[in-house]
Amino acid sequence: MSQQLAHYISKLEDWFHPLEGSITAFSGGIDSTLVLFLSNKFLGKTGIGCMSTSASVKQKDIAFAKEFCKRFQIELEIIETREIDDENYLSNPANRCYFCKTHLYTDLGTMASKYPSYTLLNGTNKDDLGDYRPGLIAASEHEIRSPLVECGMNKQDVRDLAKYLGLPNWDKPASPCLSSRVPYGNRITEQKLRQIEAAEGILNAHGFEEVRVRHFGKEARIEVPEAYLLHLKAVFGPIESSIKDLGFDLCTIDQEGFVSGKLNRSLNS
Repeated sequence: MSQQLAHYISKLEDWFHPLEGSITAFSGGIDSTLVLFLSNKFLGKTGIGCMSTSASVKQKDIAFAKEFCKRFQIELEIIETREIDDENYLSNPANRCYFCKTHLYTDLGTMASKYPSYTLLNGTNKDDLGDYRPGLIAASEHEIRSPLVECGMNKQDVRDLAKYLGLPNWDKPASPCLSSRVPYGNRITEQKLRQIEAAEGILNAHGFEEVRVRHFGKEARIEVPEAYLLHLKAVFGPIESSIKDLGFDLCTIDQEGFVSGKLNRSLNS
């Protein structure tokens, strides 16, 4: 173990030590996976997870979360947040994430009667603070704590520690909620979310792990890392056909390649 990882483990253990228990908002991503794993490691049975099965969460992420908690014997609460019923969310404004996280953290807060002394946690890391993330405002309003931030860990630190601890998704590409694939101002619908999930599943099945399918109405626009563009073009025929079968008239490749948060560029134009 490197000296840096030993430092973070010690710091995190000290961070968790005063807590009577914790509820981690668990998405199946590497950040919240690490927080949940450590909460269970340092707090035992009082370190539990809570996951939403909303329409904006991929089914494979829900399946992973359930299997992960079963494997490591971590208690997992399943809730269904209903941001999909909120017009503030469905209209898809630039701060859509704020309304989504408000629903999540409000519902997490209702678990206080069952776990009255538990602290609510999320998987925010230090790098997230430099990005456009309206959900961080909701976290602050609901007094959600972020152990990775408070212990000074960035995304690479998280991956390094998760790899050392043997977490199965330590190298999983980031995959924010499905609604993040819909340009701001374009209405969110369950049909669009299902189309996006299915389209990205098609690309995953062809070996493309880090993908985004941006939903531009009748157009599905594919992003993969620049290094994989040539390969995507070589196998594009069957992919295009399968994605069109989902209800798109047009399926295109973004020639720039994958850029995380690309749709946020419209906020600065």
